[in-house]
Amino acid sequence: MSVLDTGTKFSSFTVSAGEMFHIDSGSLHHIENIGDEVAEFIIAFRSERPEDFGLGAAFGAMTDAVLRNTYGLSASDFASLRRDTTDWPLAAREGHPVVPSTAYFSDPHKFAIESQSAPISIAVGSARLARVQFWPALSDLSMYSLRIREDGMREPHWPPVTAEMGYVHRGSARMTLMDPDGSVDTWYLEEGDVYFIPRAYPDHIEVVGSDDIHFLIFFDQPTPGDIGYRASVSAYTREVLAATFNTHLSALPAFPFTNSDPLIVTRVNPVDQYGTGEKVPAL
Repeated sequence: MSVLDTGTKFSSFTVSAGEMFHIDSGSLHHIENIGDEVAEFIIAFRSERPEDFGLGAAFGAMTDAVLRNTYGLSASDFASLRRDTTDWPLAAREGHPVVPSTAYFSDPHKFAIESQSAPISIAVGSARLARVQFWPALSDLSMYSLRIREDGMREPHWPPVTAEMGYVHRGSARMTLMDPDGSVDTWYLEEGDVYFIPRAYPDHIEVVGSDDIHFLIFFDQPTPGDIGYRASVSAYTREVLAATFNTHLSALPAFPFTNSDPLIVTRVNPVDQYGTGEKVPAL
């Protein structure tokens, strides 16, 4: 990859499986496959309607005279360049890639998320975090690399200040989501599916039909936070809870006190047989 940032700051670096890259809005950049196999990237954008333009198209917006004056060259030097503003998202390269030796050094534009010692880790799952405190390049978004075994699950929760978009890298799972009108949706997710959760909607993920799952979860805030069900119950007296659930004090479960939500919990009970059975359509 190569990046030209404002202030004529140029970077060239390599990325491989398990690594991430970040490009500031408006920075010129390119991605080039230097391997022997097809390169696949999962890319998230800060805007819900991302737009861009390519360097070739940008040249097409200017006349030959303007370009000649810009570079101090003759008219014939631009005769073979295309003269339109159509973007080509992919282009064929002639010959072998040219990779400078410095491209293999560390670079602030990239982050080895899968090499991180997981900040959240229990026996049944873990979460590696690409957030501003770990990667200073991030200022307005973040990502979790979430793994959960079949005997674990993502605690029911809601994210107060961020929407959530996820990609299923491995495994299959079931997601439950509650809308503000009180309706509940349950979907099934498989490898290659993408899902979206609006801001502050209660939701939950559990493994169904596989040994484990690996999700890449993207947020539109630099430091996303959750309010989980476990801590929510601990915030109130049993009298308040009894009134909330319209039951007697003696009928309340013995909720464990939780002052910090665990994010991932162990599943000790069998999978509930509920939901529509519909799979989330891939985006």
